[in-house]
Amino acid sequence: MKKILQAEAIAPFIISVLLIHTMDVNFAWWIWILIFLLPDLSMFGYAFGNRVGAISYNVLHHQTFAAILAIFGFILQLPYVELAGLVLIGHSSLDRLMGYGLKLEAGFQFTHLGTIGHKRKLSN
Repeated sequence: MKKILQAEAIAPFIISVLLIHTMDVNFAWWIWILIFLLPDLSMFGYAFGNRVGAISYNVLHHQTFAAILAIFGFILQLPYVELAGLVLIGHSSLDRLMGYGLKLEAGFQFTHLGTIGHKRKLSN
């Protein structure tokens, strides 16, 4: 089931990239990389504990929030707000495709897609 949830994330990723490509906003190619990585700054919330970290991470990786932001920007003709929503959709979709899901309060490695990272063996 986890693989199916991961695989379905490819569609919103591709759609967001195509929509971004059609927008009338121009940046150097390296700026796009920085913009695409910005949502991961939300991980700094973990410096204040698992609960704050999960909340801050999930807000910037929740696809409903991202879609509302993109639609809001489109309707009000605010291209940078629309861009922010589309970037969040693309970023969170790529994360899900790689197996990183929304975080649970138990810790960063615990997600709605399961536990991420390598399983450690206990040594005697």
